[in-house]
Amino acid sequence: MARFGSLGLEALQKFKKNFWGVFSFFFLSLCVILAIFAYALAPDNSRNANQMHLSIHSKSPGFSVTMLTIPSEEIQQNALSIFFFGKKSTGTEVPISGFQLKEQSIEITEYTPDGSDGLSKEYPLSSFPNVNKVSQIPAKYIAEKTFILGTDKYGRDLLSRMLVGMRVSLAIGFVAVFISLLIGVTLGAIAGYFGGKVDAAIMWLINVTWSIPTLLLVIAITLALGKGFWQVFIAVGLTMWVEVARVVRGQVMSVKAMQYVTAAKALGYSNWRIIAHHVLPNSLAPVIIISAANFASAILIESGLSFLGIGAQPPMPSWGGIIKDHYSYIILGKPFLALIPGLAIMSLVTVFMLMGNALRDALDVKQS
Repeated sequence: MARFGSLGLEALQKFKKNFWGVFSFFFLSLCVILAIFAYALAPDNSRNANQMHLSIHSKSPGFSVTMLTIPSEEIQQNALSIFFFGKKSTGTEVPISGFQLKEQSIEITEYTPDGSDGLSKEYPLSSFPNVNKVSQIPAKYIAEKTFILGTDKYGRDLLSRMLVGMRVSLAIGFVAVFISLLIGVTLGAIAGYFGGKVDAAIMWLINVTWSIPTLLLVIAITLALGKGFWQVFIAVGLTMWVEVARVVRGQVMSVKAMQYVTAAKALGYSNWRIIAHHVLPNSLAPVIIISAANFASAILIESGLSFLGIGAQPPMPSWGGIIKDHYSYIILGKPFLALIPGLAIMSLVTVFMLMGNALRDALDVKQS
């Protein structure tokens, strides 16, 4: 440890030498960036990426179609709101197979999946407020649109839904782990430091909570709080603190017997100051590792809840919800609709597990 000056610096050096740990860190960083800039990067930046085109539903990755955009009345939104939540109102997109310009209107032929002639519709020049001539409509409002990951069963852009859905998965991980750390570290530190009846009472609560199946407890809390985005966050967080509390309790019981804690007591420091400044900082290495595993568990639990229909509610995109909508397509010849979100969940969970293993090796002083 003298080589690097501190345990933290040595752990960082060991982490840098772990290929899978560094790979997981950069992969996770990329996912976080994609989630933050989801609406800026998504081809469909409408609220919840919910622009439907039923005539082009369930199309394979790379599908292209000519799209006519019919502008709608804009709702006033500031740039920050659009960046984080998407546009409340965007133009209606109509897939077309052809169009014909007339004197004061444009006549389009709607796209059909089988290639036959679709319905013909006529839109007057007044439908396009930013042009003065019919000849200007194609350049401004007609474009070739490519769906990189294809479309879902409602004709929505799957790439956009996946990007916005990544926010849900990462957010549930961050919030759930934060709640579990707040409760688990607090109760574990109190139980481990004070012992006696306080320890017995907290351990009773831990054992009772631990005896209830996690998914069952999450479902019960979710139903009690109601279906929704934030309810799932709270429900998952309230079920993940138990393991944190047990580990912190054990670490605190070990650390409080150290000489520097005895010295701090002799100097007259309060119990809370000793816990906050001397005991907890030397007890958190295992908690960091558990947090990585809990992050992965939170993502899996949220995906399971969305699959059961009690997680993030439509039209909010969720990877578990996307699988729920399309799992039957696995036997209908379009497995990519369920496999793409499934692989995304698997990748994100694997990254957190690999990072947890790398942190375990880096923080293990026995391997120094």
